[in-house]
Amino acid sequence: MALSRAHRREETNFWPGFVDALSTMLIGIVFLLTVFVLGQFFLSQEITGKDTALERLNKQISELTDLLALERSSNRQAQESLQLMQSTLTREQAERGRIQDMLSTQSSNGPAQLADAQKALESEKQLTARAQATVDLVNQQILAMRRQLAALEEALSASEAKDKDSQARISELGSRLNVALAQRVQELARYRSDFFGRLRQVLGTRPDIRVVGDRFVFQSEVFFDAGQAVLKPEGKVELDKLATILVDLGREMPPDLPWILRVDGHTDNRPIKTAQFPSNWHLSSARAIAVVEYLMSRGLPSDRVAATGFGEYQPLDVANTDEAHRRNRRIEFKITER
Repeated sequence: MALSRAHRREETNFWPGFVDALSTMLIGIVFLLTVFVLGQFFLSQEITGKDTALERLNKQISELTDLLALERSSNRQAQESLQLMQSTLTREQAERGRIQDMLSTQSSNGPAQLADAQKALESEKQLTARAQATVDLVNQQILAMRRQLAALEEALSASEAKDKDSQARISELGSRLNVALAQRVQELARYRSDFFGRLRQVLGTRPDIRVVGDRFVFQSEVFFDAGQAVLKPEGKVELDKLATILVDLGREMPPDLPWILRVDGHTDNRPIKTAQFPSNWHLSSARAIAVVEYLMSRGLPSDRVAATGFGEYQPLDVANTDEAHRRNRRIEFKITER
């Protein structure tokens, strides 16, 4: 019987290799989606300032357009006034000719009528002079308005050209940002793959440590006793290995690469209610915090770690068995971006 079991253990098992390949593919997909969201966020931050400038330019263009419409309206009114004045001047000249005809025909009617006619003629001359002065003034106003219209149209053209230049610069910045983000994605993926490889070498093949998707999963029993959040000595040994790899990897990564190690605490669905842990939320969070604090004590920078408690609400196995409960009680480590 013992020889038979030994023989079965020596058989080649392709399943771990398949899982590793599938996990790597899923890691890439999830990571690209995450970086895409991050890129959209940075792009929106970059474009916010440009939107403000565009809004200011659009406001100026709107004001110039309104002013141009007002000037055109004033120009139209002035032209109507000029036509009215010219019509009045024509009538006055016709009236003047009529009075002169009356004067010539009635010169024989006596000095009194002649004096009246001369007074009427002088009055008409004054009216004609005032009308001509008004026409000259209106012509000057029209000329000034035309100059203002030309200046406004020039300013409007300059604003439109500036607006087009701003749009081109925004498009260029967006393209450059996408390229930079893609480079960051490649860098982080390379370091994450390096982290996975080193951790596999150090931890070896253990049933209580496995890879799920883009993260390493440790059973809670590796670090904690049941219902507790105090690290066991053997759990600290495993965390020392992890801390050594992370500290070395952190030194190799560029300082501006926004990576972070997320530590997630999970429990099974059996309720807990003690003075220290009123719920599984408290227990999972306390365990994640205990792991993070220990890693920081071993040299991992505090701005490169985060602790998250999920309680029983992210199970790996939904069955209500002891094996499912054991699988769901876990601590997960994931390298991701801030």
